Amino acid sequence: MAASFPADARPRWRSAVTTALLIMISVMIVRDILVRRWSGPTAPASDIVRPSP
Repeated sequence: MAASFPADARPRWRSAVTTALLIMISVMIVRDILVRRWSGPTAPASDIVRPSP
């Protein structure tokens, strides 16, 4: 009984899942870069803790 594909070939769905994950990660990285570039400046965080009155 001959196999129709080599033993080390990955199934098509697995390749599609990998491709989809890489695209999603790339989109999130680009979105983060664009948001940081064009968003307004953030106020610096203060390390000083004010005592309650």
